Amino acid sequence: MARRRRGAAAAPAGAASTRRFTVDASVFVNAFNPHETGHAASLEFLAAVQREAIPVIVPALAPIEIAAAVARAADDTEGAMAYVNAVMALPYVSVIQLTGPLSRQATALAANHRLRGADAIYVAVARRYGTLLVSRDREQRARGAEAVDCRTPETAFR
Repeated sequence: MARRRRGAAAAPAGAASTRRFTVDASVFVNAFNPHETGHAASLEFLAAVQREAIPVIVPALAPIEIAAAVARAADDTEGAMAYVNAVMALPYVSVIQLTGPLSRQATALAANHRLRGADAIYVAVARRYGTLLVSRDREQRARGAEAVDCRTPETAFR
């Protein structure tokens, strides 16, 4: 069941009205860290998503992955939690719980496409909700592309 926030279900009128994304934690982490390659593109992608109020659907695993990566990289628990709370509070972000059926779908995707466990969960969410998966993880994009449309932040709007 999706946790809906006001405005998350409604998309803007026009061409972007059917656009929705599942965003891997790697993009949020990359946008946070200005020292990482691709930081500016990840930050601009997330800014465009926010500007256009494009729905983002992520698994409940996302905040955990974001907090872990940011806290480890910055050695800052409070900063990591503040960033995760800010990201998850965005009105266009919906968090999807890992239910039995979604877990079974992720399991099959992991086995069939040789995806890592967490990667399979993002692919399963993208597949279930008909979203484009945006990721910095090259392996996730390559293997996940057999099941869903996968792109980098640089190519997400093409």
